[in-house]
Amino acid sequence: MRISFTKAHGAKNDFLLSWSSEAPREKLEEAARAMCDRHCGIGADGWILVALGSETTDCDAEIRLFNADGSRAEISGNGTRCAAAFLVEPGLARSPVRLQTAAGLRELRLVERRGLRFRFEMDMGRPTWKPEEVRFPLPLAEGPLEVTLLNVGNPQCAVFVDEFRPGWEAEGAAIESHPHFPNRTNVSFIRLLDRHTMEVRFYERGAGVTMSSGTGSAGAVWAANLRGLVDCPVRVMTPGGPLDVRWNDSLWLTGPAELTGRGEFYFD
Repeated sequence: MRISFTKAHGAKNDFLLSWSSEAPREKLEEAARAMCDRHCGIGADGWILVALGSETTDCDAEIRLFNADGSRAEISGNGTRCAAAFLVEPGLARSPVRLQTAAGLRELRLVERRGLRFRFEMDMGRPTWKPEEVRFPLPLAEGPLEVTLLNVGNPQCAVFVDEFRPGWEAEGAAIESHPHFPNRTNVSFIRLLDRHTMEVRFYERGAGVTMSSGTGSAGAVWAANLRGLVDCPVRVMTPGGPLDVRWNDSLWLTGPAELTGRGEFYFD
């Protein structure tokens, strides 16, 4: 079976996008793992299936996201921007783009376009958290680690650090699969630079270390805000480039999305 795809990335967080109608319905998880494999497949952090909306759905399209390990994810900030670019480029949607995700309806406003490079501002919705988890002692083998737990459409665990120590990736893996998180969690390591700037590293659920994360950036900023450490707006410096977050009644994430290629994957 041949699966058509478009490859895109948002701040080097990369995704494959395919039409839902062309995907193998009975083997979606297997296909996601095969396509996202960095050595034997095309390679990506996730696979997004897109289905055009209708007059009754009140959206331009519905998207479903699979992580590189085949697991389902509720939403990706960077991936949703890539899906918007996937639709805007051939004229299938216009700004504002309305996309239905597993975390709810999200609206994206086109800020800038240069050829196949786009910049969108995305309504991330209202984050949720429990007051007792703003400073939560997560039990680890070496002792409790104070973290902030919240949800920005998907679960986030924010860890504040003075520096990114060698081995933070292993610590991220341990936290992601910690027994406290039966469905696993996304992990962000946050180094504050000033009240409007932070540097963040990400260990994402189902994908591992990524160059950036939209939901992770939004979660990191809101975790810092809950602790009174930042003022609006905040620029998040990721290894893949900057992302900008502001807030009022919702969190708003602004960042790039670039279409980089198209092709077919031979799925056996």
